[in-house]
Amino acid sequence: MKKSIKVRKYSGELADFDENKLILSLKNARADHKLANEIVDKIEKELYNGMTTKEIYNKAFKLLKSNRRPSAARYKLKKAIMELGPSGFPFENFIGHIFRHDGYTTDVGIIMQGNCVTHEVDVLACKEEKCYIIECKYHNSQGKANDVKIPLYIHSRYNDIKRRLEQDKTNSYTNYQGWIFTNTRFTLDAIAYAKCAGLQLVSWDYPQDKSLKYRINKSKLFPITALTSLTKREKQVFLEQGVVLCKEIYEAPELLHKNGFSKARIKKIQDDINDLCENHVEDH
Repeated sequence: MKKSIKVRKYSGELADFDENKLILSLKNARADHKLANEIVDKIEKELYNGMTTKEIYNKAFKLLKSNRRPSAARYKLKKAIMELGPSGFPFENFIGHIFRHDGYTTDVGIIMQGNCVTHEVDVLACKEEKCYIIECKYHNSQGKANDVKIPLYIHSRYNDIKRRLEQDKTNSYTNYQGWIFTNTRFTLDAIAYAKCAGLQLVSWDYPQDKSLKYRINKSKLFPITALTSLTKREKQVFLEQGVVLCKEIYEAPELLHKNGFSKARIKKIQDDINDLCENHVEDH
C-alpha cells in the first residue's frame, strides 16, 4: 500500500494526494490513457509532504505541453482566464462574447443612467423581452473570493438602473435581472444574499450546470491565453487590440499576418486552435 502524501491546496489546507483525480483531469484534457499515467508516474516520483497543488499543476502542464500542446491548452483553462489581465476589460469582453454566442445583443463597458445617478455597466445583454445588467469581477489570484459586500452593492446599482429602464416607455424589455460573473468564487454568504435578492451569480464552478467553466466548454469560446503556441507577450498584444478568443484569430488570419507571424507559425497556431475548439471534450 502506498504511503499517503499530504499536499497543500490553494486554501492552505492539507489533503491526501489523489492520483485518480489527477489522471481524470489529464484525460479530460484529452491526454490518452498511456500519457496520463506516464505523467502521474513522473509526478509521484517527485512528490513530498507539503508539496503545493500549484506545483503539481505546473509539472503536469509542462509534461503535457511537451507531449501534446492542445491538451495542455485545455488543462490550463482556469489559469488562462486569470491571464485575461492585467485590467478587467478583456474578461468583460470575454463575457460579452459568451452572451453574443447565445443570441444576445450586447454592449460592453457602457454608462447607464439610473433613477438617481449614472453607473458604469460592464455588460448589458438583451434578447427578446429579457435584459441582463452584468457586473464582472475579475481576479488574477485563484484564492480571491467575492464576499457578500459584492452582491450587496451591485444589487443597489441594479435596482437604480432597473427603475429608470422601467420608466422608459420606448423599450420593449419586461424581464430584467442583475448578474455577477467572476473567474474565482463567491462566499456562502454572497450566494445566500444573491438567491434572496434575485441576483444571478456565476463563478468558475458555480452553479454546476451553468458555471463559467461549463459555459466555455459548451460554447467552445476558448480564450487566446489558453494557447501554448503563443508567447505571453504575443497574447498581451492581442488582448490590447481587443482580441480575446482563439476563434477570432482562427477566423481572421489577417490578424496574425498583421502582427508579423510567419506562415509556418500561423499554420501551427491555427492547427492548435482547430484541435482545441473542434475536437473538444469537457475540461477539468
